[in-house]
Amino acid sequence: MPILQVLKIASALATIGVGVFSLMRPRQTLGFTGLQAPDGRGISEIRAILGGLFIALGLAPLLLNDAVAYQMLGIANVGIAAARAASMFVLDNAVTPSNSTSLVFEVAFGVILLL
Repeated sequence: MPILQVLKIASALATIGVGVFSLMRPRQTLGFTGLQAPDGRGISEIRAILGGLFIALGLAPLLLNDAVAYQMLGIANVGIAAARAASMFVLDNAVTPSNSTSLVFEVAFGVILLL
């Protein structure tokens, strides 16, 4: 299997991993997202978006086994990275180690998945 395909699968699996962690342990996402959920509504949102959506985004290319599905996951990562970069450098002055790490992974996954 070519290394690029291995990296694409790893990117999809990492996306699923973030989703599973967020779904199962929403209160612990504070460490890598900065999000706090003081009540059931906030926890539900973390489970749904960071959990369910990320699991579905990561599973889709693996189940469909289609280049376009991997590209769609890449586009999602590029969109997330663009919004994060705007927040970090233009809108919110939110340059933090956690944001920087996330941005690096999002850009890397985006590039890998779009190749």
